[in-house]
Amino acid sequence: MSAPTVRAKFFVADVKHPETPGSDPYAMITMMPVFGTYGDGKNNESWSKYTPSGKIEMSITNPGAIDAFEKGKAYFIDFTPAE
Repeated sequence: MSAPTVRAKFFVADVKHPETPGSDPYAMITMMPVFGTYGDGKNNESWSKYTPSGKIEMSITNPGAIDAFEKGKAYFIDFTPAE
């Protein structure tokens, strides 16, 4: 029996592009869970009451991945056990 996948909806709260001399470009992405209508303006009551708070921070060096995140936009995040 496989473990269930948990789906959450997070929005990009901030994208920072720190510059460190001599290093490759990178971005710090901060994501917060969408709840109620906060984060994407849609009615998210059906699931957000179970995940009302949290935070995901990522440091990303892949330029294509950096470009995939837009401040203020919501994204689904699936948590699936790595087996």
